[in-house]
Amino acid sequence: MARMTRFAVLLRGINVGTAKRLAMADLRELLAGLGFTAVRTHLNSGNATVTGPDGEHAPRIEAALRERFGFEVRTIVLTAGELRAIVDGNPFAEVATNGSRMMAHVLSATPDPALLAAHDVVALDPERAALGPRVLYQWCPDGLLAAPPLAAFAEKHLGVTVTARNWNTVTKLDSLL
Repeated sequence: MARMTRFAVLLRGINVGTAKRLAMADLRELLAGLGFTAVRTHLNSGNATVTGPDGEHAPRIEAALRERFGFEVRTIVLTAGELRAIVDGNPFAEVATNGSRMMAHVLSATPDPALLAAHDVVALDPERAALGPRVLYQWCPDGLLAAPPLAAFAEKHLGVTVTARNWNTVTKLDSLL
């Protein structure tokens, strides 16, 4: 029997504005149809926790979303252990007291060290940004819109997909796992 693992599923750009509208009930149904169990969504922004066998799940979730709803949705899947490492690794825990302004820019993969050396994303916001395991941490005391655009820089220069979640969402997903 396959080993079952808990995962956090993060969909990028769902229910932002009028494009890519997706009811969370439909997302739960889609994930259950892919064989996941204990499917639960959080908020309306494409966050889910699921149980399933070990494996590479993002491509098949993306394919199912494309087939069923007709739009491309980049998806990042983290194991419970990967999400726990992000929570435990927060270098700004002492100063980032407002969870809605502490961001975790979750990366689809660990960036290539050569690309990281050539394109230092932390240098964009050196006092308030740090690189962790599959994450860029960013403390945004004046709000995300006022902060340097780490996610866009990382996607352009590091060859990874990035989706941002505030710390309240990150820690809630961690507690659900």
